[in-house]
Amino acid sequence: MVSILTHGQGREVELNPLTRKYFIELKPPNKMDNQADVERVRRYLPERLRQADIPLEVIRKLPSSLREANWGVTITTAEIPNNPWIINVEPGRHIDRHYGLALDIGTTTIVIYLVDLNTGHVLAKASEYNGQIQYGEDILTRIHLGSTEKGLQNLRRTLLGTINQLVGQIAAEASIDRNELCALTVAGNTTMIHLFLGLEPTYICREPYTPVVNSTGPLRASAVGVHINPQAVVYCLPCIGSYVGGDVIAGVLVSGMYEQPYLSLLVDIGTNGEIVLGNCEWLVACAGAAGPALEGGAAAHGMRAEKGAINRIKINPRTGKVDYQVIGGGKAKGICGSGLVDCLAELLLAGIIDRSGHFIEDIQHFVVAPAEETATGKDIIISQKDIKNLLRTKAAVNAAVEVLMEEVGCSIHELKYFYSAGAFGEYMDRESAVTIGLYPDLPRQNIICLGNSSIEGAKLVLLSQDMWREVEALAKRITYFELNNNQKFMEKYTSGLFLPHADLSIYPTVKKKLEAKARL
Repeated sequence: MVSILTHGQGREVELNPLTRKYFIELKPPNKMDNQADVERVRRYLPERLRQADIPLEVIRKLPSSLREANWGVTITTAEIPNNPWIINVEPGRHIDRHYGLALDIGTTTIVIYLVDLNTGHVLAKASEYNGQIQYGEDILTRIHLGSTEKGLQNLRRTLLGTINQLVGQIAAEASIDRNELCALTVAGNTTMIHLFLGLEPTYICREPYTPVVNSTGPLRASAVGVHINPQAVVYCLPCIGSYVGGDVIAGVLVSGMYEQPYLSLLVDIGTNGEIVLGNCEWLVACAGAAGPALEGGAAAHGMRAEKGAINRIKINPRTGKVDYQVIGGGKAKGICGSGLVDCLAELLLAGIIDRSGHFIEDIQHFVVAPAEETATGKDIIISQKDIKNLLRTKAAVNAAVEVLMEEVGCSIHELKYFYSAGAFGEYMDRESAVTIGLYPDLPRQNIICLGNSSIEGAKLVLLSQDMWREVEALAKRITYFELNNNQKFMEKYTSGLFLPHADLSIYPTVKKKLEAKARL
């Protein structure tokens, strides 16, 4: 068993990875038993694997491996029900060296884990910006570029370049040969999976919004282009629609919301805002354009959550003095998403902006960090334009949630748990997110930040065939709603352009704070 954390609760998952290693000792052939090497190996495998596919590349290694090790060899198998195959044959006993990779392909960042499949322990981690950023930071730009053969080749080559660089980095760090890497599980949004596999993404963004494939099933590394064992299992977590991908399925898996009787909402805010609503009986999903504002990409001094970014802000309502925290310490370079959300909440509570996001006094920006405190030697500010961009993003998320809930006949008051998925939510202050209306006004202990649930879900599937079956079943259970043509969206969007919302009754704790401020 391997222990994981799921929404703050311990959860036991049986360690039963997608691949296995067997050490077998064969009787050598003789005049009375001169059975061929391949058939002899099959005879010593578990019965369920005796008809497993043995690739030509492995067959070529078999004679020397058997005889070099005096007929004792380690066989690595892909434990795929109804479709098992032999990944590798090694002379001697090597069952203690059994490794796989979990991969999160984000639009902005790629994260990879090196995992010991015998223990479930993560041996190394690495991350890097997705090399495709050079072609455009947003999904739509890459979809349009990928609509041409040359553009698709460039995007795929660049993406694989980033991935293979990370594979080499963590393999070297752990002193592991790439050929020992026998499994790779991948989570990402629908477009990223298409570009990873070299599939044309054109029709993802064209009505009626159809991807090429939602579930590819297990593939082999040689067909995908990842530099690990050529016969290694490569499994992409299934997608459920053009804008709800395997990264969201991973979030549902990690949250455990699909097992609970309570109504729960999961939101992954990134380039898009993906949303899943439901419980153990039903699940529905949709996606709305969130844009880069909450990732720091649409603010004049916005930046990603990295060293030098302001990620926490407090404003004294009486003096207007700003206290802030910088990732990694030192002088500030800009403000990341969580800092922007903090700032918006603090400006509202300090009475510096009104509920429509406009500055009360006749100013166009607010200084968060004066020039003498910054790495750039210039003031770090939040402007009226920045606030407008943030409100638009927040309103888009609000509208998507409200439309989805209305479509299934649910009220926000029925929600028990709210799960924030993605690296963005990992750094978010819950109170600030509720204050601006980005998160629902629930008891704070019921607002759960999952962090990078995409990579954690990929790791779970890598380590457990039960989890693999769960994600396959989840992809079939979740009903996908397309919001692109929904007439109600703009009505709801307008209500979300206020802080925390046009309807204060759905944000009772924020209403109480604002009323208390008004009495001062």
